[in-house]
Amino acid sequence: MANPWLLLLLAIAAEVAGTSCLKLSAGMTRPLPSLVVLAAYGAAMLLLSRVVQTIPLGITYALWSGIGILAIVLVGVLAYRQIPSPGQLVGMALIAAGVVIVNLSGATHS
Repeated sequence: MANPWLLLLLAIAAEVAGTSCLKLSAGMTRPLPSLVVLAAYGAAMLLLSRVVQTIPLGITYALWSGIGILAIVLVGVLAYRQIPSPGQLVGMALIAAGVVIVNLSGATHS
């Protein structure tokens, strides 16, 4: 099996790509962006299903959601000019801190 950490990063990248195209899909009415959304989410789920065979599910999901949230916020700012409020930034910082704490807290058993 390929490196599960690399597969997790690829799964996150695929999910971020799919989520980034949701707005462009106009409610899944535009064919090309809609196809990108579906293909990217499919790839993300396939990769994630392989990751959880090696990395514990809770750790996988904490990283998936935390990194994904931060990446999508960056996409929103850069591509769509959607600036988060100070409160939203604090909330996302807490999520990121939680991801770091989970990963520094030691290994868990599969």
